[in-house]
Amino acid sequence: MNNKLDKTIELSAWIITSILLIKYVPKNKIREAHISFLFKQVITWLFGLLVVEKGLISYPNRLFFKKAIKSSFTFEYFVYPALCSLFNLYYPEKGSKVVKLIYYGIHTSIITCFEIFAVKYTNLIKYNNWTWYWSFITMWLSYYVSRIYHRWFYKSRSINNRIFYNIFK
Repeated sequence: MNNKLDKTIELSAWIITSILLIKYVPKNKIREAHISFLFKQVITWLFGLLVVEKGLISYPNRLFFKKAIKSSFTFEYFVYPALCSLFNLYYPEKGSKVVKLIYYGIHTSIITCFEIFAVKYTNLIKYNNWTWYWSFITMWLSYYVSRIYHRWFYKSRSINNRIFYNIFK
């Protein structure tokens, strides 16, 4: 595979993801986006290392930290968490169950399609004992867990703010 293409794709992922964050994270929602980003990093760190160490997936060409970690820093620690931040910021909270299901499906499908492209045409990721549908399922579940955490975090924060407000009213 073409090493130059791999580097171009990885650098493009950084640039495009950065632009998406700058453009679609409003200033008043930066903290909210940051919470989702960090939580998703925890999930991808744990699960990403597990699948790499078990030999299910490998990342032959990595631009960053080649000797430090076997997983892809770009995708596991930046791209997926950034997309999860946008997922949580624009989640259709008041939408129907069908709308929410479609929202999950679109986000997960887009990432899975890019991953399938990377597996087929680059040396950025290699499926050893893995398939695209495992990626789809695990991404779906990680988005779901992230959404639960996001709702819990902001619900408890809202309650604490009301208590604080009522005490000093």
